[in-house]
Amino acid sequence: GWDKATHYGVERVTATSLAGHRFSKGWANNQKVFFAAEFSQPVTVEPMDSGRWLITASDVSQPLLVKVGLSAVSVDNAEANRKAELPGWDFRNQVALADKAWNEALGRVTIKTSNLTQRRIFYTALYHTMTAPSVFSDVNGYYRGADGEVHHGSFTNYTTLSLWDTYRAAHPLMTLIHTDRLPDMAETFIHIYREQGKLPVWHLMGCETNCMVGNPAIPVLADMVLKGHVADREGAYEAMRQSALADERGLNLLKQYGYLPCDKEESRETVAKGMEYALADWCVAKVARLLGKKADARYFAQRALAYRKYFDPQTTFMRGVDSKGLFRVPFNPFSADHRMDDYTEGNAWQYTWLVPHDVHGLVKLFGGERAFTTKLDSLFVVTGDLGANASPDITGLIGQYAHGNEPSHHVLYLYHYVGQPWKGARLLRQTMTELYRDDPDGLCGNEDVGQMSAWYILSAMGIYQVEPAGGRYIIGSPLFDEATLKLPHGKRFSIRTLNNSAENIYVQGAKLNGRRYTKSYLLYDDIMRGGVLELQMGSQPSNWGTRPADRP
Repeated sequence: GWDKATHYGVERVTATSLAGHRFSKGWANNQKVFFAAEFSQPVTVEPMDSGRWLITASDVSQPLLVKVGLSAVSVDNAEANRKAELPGWDFRNQVALADKAWNEALGRVTIKTSNLTQRRIFYTALYHTMTAPSVFSDVNGYYRGADGEVHHGSFTNYTTLSLWDTYRAAHPLMTLIHTDRLPDMAETFIHIYREQGKLPVWHLMGCETNCMVGNPAIPVLADMVLKGHVADREGAYEAMRQSALADERGLNLLKQYGYLPCDKEESRETVAKGMEYALADWCVAKVARLLGKKADARYFAQRALAYRKYFDPQTTFMRGVDSKGLFRVPFNPFSADHRMDDYTEGNAWQYTWLVPHDVHGLVKLFGGERAFTTKLDSLFVVTGDLGANASPDITGLIGQYAHGNEPSHHVLYLYHYVGQPWKGARLLRQTMTELYRDDPDGLCGNEDVGQMSAWYILSAMGIYQVEPAGGRYIIGSPLFDEATLKLPHGKRFSIRTLNNSAENIYVQGAKLNGRRYTKSYLLYDDIMRGGVLELQMGSQPSNWGTRPADRP
């Protein structure tokens, strides 16, 4: 299992309080939790098996209330957290305060719709996006760092960073509705780099798990820099640059060959790794350009084109390539051997599109828009045997489009880049209405720390950031009559639809702040200035957003 306890202990402090710790390893190998519990009356404590204790109230005729503080630093800090966060014993008041806090958080997006099912799905999804990243510092500013040591910071430190998932939509959503948290998020990333020598890959309880592939913190940090939410831009750039220049997890081979050969020591998942590194390198190049680092910008922009090395023009799929430049054989684009082949939780059908940073470059590889569109159309209808060892993460299938796993999440918006947004609209509505439900099993795949839900939030509002960093939000097919973002400084941005319905899914025309708007995307700054995007909807495809000048 992921969570094998290695050491735990409980001690009585007073007749009404206990303290203790639990150190464990597994997925994260150095998890340390200290607790301090206070009870509303004296209790007895009896040890049981498997590190459990039976706690009994001395007066069983009265309710037994308990308050628990947690810390990754010490029992004393756990007690200080408890006293600061739970000073009284009024349980109903705490419930009311929690309700108020959640209503404020969920109220950062308001929607107008008569469809109560979609309202429930929307706000459940919005709640899911706010359960992580989690605060990982104490009220006195101390936290346990990525080096295992205790540090003091003037910022709020975070953990539970499932970045391979969340860089795609959850973090771009945060840049719209949680701008107040972004400076601390950036400081967290920079400090993790300083403590462990690289940006986080997948952080749990402050520990690096190295789970999943690529450099997924780079798009998140770059996005915050490019959108103006990072004070220490030089520190952020150093963290990105050094993480991209490391010699681990296949990066040494990338520097040597210009791609990841499938026959070298890092021989698994090389296509997935290489394509994730390419999009991260594009992000480094953008920040380098912003900061005037021209040589770095050229170097990383060139590395960002490494995705081309995996493209086979004969089969028009991304494939494993060996150190001699030959494609791996045999090849079956449907086959998926869970984390043991050239892909990560996917197959060639799904990974061929993972070029969100250079969609037009990918179109050229196919030989033009017609060939690209034909292949993209076929993605949603082809079926084939994934094999006995296929990843359980390949779920939510429409043809070979796998909405239940994150590498596919930008794909429905690729039609906008070739001037056919109506094709995306049809598939967006199908995905939102068929693959999200208001039931306990209402998601078609692993939530992955809010990413599945963040895709829904943005898409249901009618926008989605495809490029990994920098803030162009593609305009899709909104579900609601109106969705309003609560922005900093009292501003609002609303997306209103006219004549919207289950049949009227296609944008016919748009106005931004009362003026005709022909582009099929919005800039981040357009949104953050506040205002109204008005979309006229209809039941037939239109030529809105189709001209080359209006495409992303």
